[in-house]
Amino acid sequence: MRQVVLDTETTGLEVLNGHRIIEIGAVEVVNRRLTGRTFHKYMNPDRAIDDGAKEVHGITEAFLADKPRFADVWPELETFLRGAELVIHNAPFDIAFLNAEVEWLAAKAADAPERVDTFCDITDSLVLARRKHPGQKNSLDALCRRYMVDNSQRELHGALLDAEILADVYLLMTGGQDQMFSNGADQEQKSQSESNQQAVRLDIEQLRVVQAKPEELAAHEAMLELMDKHSDGQTLWRR
Repeated sequence: MRQVVLDTETTGLEVLNGHRIIEIGAVEVVNRRLTGRTFHKYMNPDRAIDDGAKEVHGITEAFLADKPRFADVWPELETFLRGAELVIHNAPFDIAFLNAEVEWLAAKAADAPERVDTFCDITDSLVLARRKHPGQKNSLDALCRRYMVDNSQRELHGALLDAEILADVYLLMTGGQDQMFSNGADQEQKSQSESNQQAVRLDIEQLRVVQAKPEELAAHEAMLELMDKHSDGQTLWRR
């Protein structure tokens, strides 16, 4: 099974107001293993970036001035995505922007490109998180805290970094690390670990119980009396 975990950054929140994609980051997962293959591009949107968006991702018009347009990036991006299951946090947002970019291309191209959701299945990790953790915060940062995924480098949003973090969160949220390793060597290691645990349990069952001697009990009682004296009778051992 091939999955691509994807994130975008945009000039603003409303695709219907003509906002554009300025960064795309994606990482490949095959059979629940990160392959190391990634896709990452910045793009010149040929329009201004909202101040609120700049506060989120820190990307400026000056930085994007010499970057390629979406039309230049699309052939490579389409090849990377085609046939994969896309995993996206709040997928409707990113898919709406991707499809809008494709539709703008189609208006200028003789051979109209396909919308992304026609050649990829879409999985919304936010929907999965809300089902798994109803009534709780399910932002990417909240999920990182819940699943102990390091997001300390996420001072600003960045498409590739967020995709890498989401991939870790998604794998943990949908099965954990135990399902990521399934070859013969891993199974052998698991069997050996189970055998070792069984041996430890047998050893524990055979341990000899040693009772405290009267003088040891008396010394313990004297210590509790001293602790009581200095804590106004609040010694936890007495409770």
